Amino acid sequence: MYKNADETNPRKKSRRIMAAESDRLSYVGNNFGAGSLKCNNLCKYYVGVLNKETMHMEVHCAELFNMQPVIPGEIEESAKTQDPTQTYRDKVDSLIEAFGTNKQKRALSSRRLNQVGSDTLQQAVAKAANTVIDQKGLEALQQEVAETEAQGELAFHLPPCNAGADRPEDVYLFDDFLSPVEFASLGQAGTKMASLTPEELKKMRDDGGCLSVVKHLENLPSVGEARDKISRCAFYLSLLLNLARQRSITRKFGQEEGCPRNIQSKLFKTFTVESFNNGRVQNVVSSSMRSKLAAYSLALLLHMSHMTCDITLLHRDLAITEARMIDVAKSMGLTLIKLPRVKAEEDGVRDTNRQAALVLPLVKYEQFMERPKRKKFH
Repeated sequence: MYKNADETNPRKKSRRIMAAESDRLSYVGNNFGAGSLKCNNLCKYYVGVLNKETMHMEVHCAELFNMQPVIPGEIEESAKTQDPTQTYRDKVDSLIEAFGTNKQKRALSSRRLNQVGSDTLQQAVAKAANTVIDQKGLEALQQEVAETEAQGELAFHLPPCNAGADRPEDVYLFDDFLSPVEFASLGQAGTKMASLTPEELKKMRDDGGCLSVVKHLENLPSVGEARDKISRCAFYLSLLLNLARQRSITRKFGQEEGCPRNIQSKLFKTFTVESFNNGRVQNVVSSSMRSKLAAYSLALLLHMSHMTCDITLLHRDLAITEARMIDVAKSMGLTLIKLPRVKAEEDGVRDTNRQAALVLPLVKYEQFMERPKRKKFH
């Protein structure tokens, strides 16, 4: 039996080497390294020695050794130099195999079972990509990718569309924005909007943010169902515009304006996302939800003004850029109309010169691949 001479090192002081010889071979075992038994770490062993004279047994601590034959001239595996080509990942895997927990070992085994040769995979992908490029051409593929990205970015935020409808009113159905029950619940709020005085409308115009609503309220039909419908839609549109300018929404949103409970729940469910902040759940209007609000507001305005809409006023009310508003209109298949500039009047805003109209069949716009060149300043 041999023990390590370093008694101060806690890792080395318990190391033991046992040597034994027989008539033909020598045997060596140790309690450390790759060849040691793991059972010594899991339990303790004892040996009982019986004294036959006194018939008393003495119990001594014991340790199991795995004795292996030693052949003269054989190079031990531990003496081999370490592979210099071994990566850091391989070294970590070796440590996990030797000292890792059961969870780490299961994860390592699962990763090795699911691992695919990176070289083979890269060659297969490169070969497939070259084949597709040779068949379709690089420019055609770039055009398809641009169309797919543009459609995928806004498709989720567009209202339900029936592109094969026979009438423009049926492309974006009014009931998809306001169900009959929801429309009926806006009766009281619509009556309040219709009864606003010119002074109150002027105050709304001066405050900004609801120019599209003011424009329709100033041109309300005198009587009939059309007046009732436009006033209710104007109130719902004002809620959408107000929602687009918020970041986080509380449950008190719309209560001062007399918003019905079912409309408030619809707005929270359709145009906000839930977020956790300081351990509390908040309803947040993200940038993607603002695009959705723009699309739904645009579709609602089409029903309010005979399938046409002033998108310049709308993008100002929504506090988004005109380019973003045009992208939303194009994604909805609308026809863009640029009116000639006219001089602004003192009592109203007349510098709006871009409109969108729903004309059948819907327009399919092409995606431009080239980026606009930067202007040079001299």
